[in-house]
Amino acid sequence: MRLTSILNGAHFGNLAKVHGIVTYKLSPFEQRAFAGAISKGVPNMIRRFRSNVFIVAPPFIVGYLIYDLTERKHASLLRKNPADYENDE
Repeated sequence: MRLTSILNGAHFGNLAKVHGIVTYKLSPFEQRAFAGAISKGVPNMIRRFRSNVFIVAPPFIVGYLIYDLTERKHASLLRKNPADYENDE
């Protein structure tokens, strides 16, 4: 049996018959996709940033400081000690 014979030309969203439920749809051509993006979106983004910056930033700062300290210590351990070679000719 082929899948097209099961669907009988129905599209994916219209496969089931639902009775007793009323749905309303607004055409995508009538919607304003970016309504309020500047007037409401930018202040909301700033508010969300300010509320989360003190939660997210400290672990990143501590992680960077640990990484930097480790890299400096590793670089210093790779260097030779000049005092070990003072008497060489």
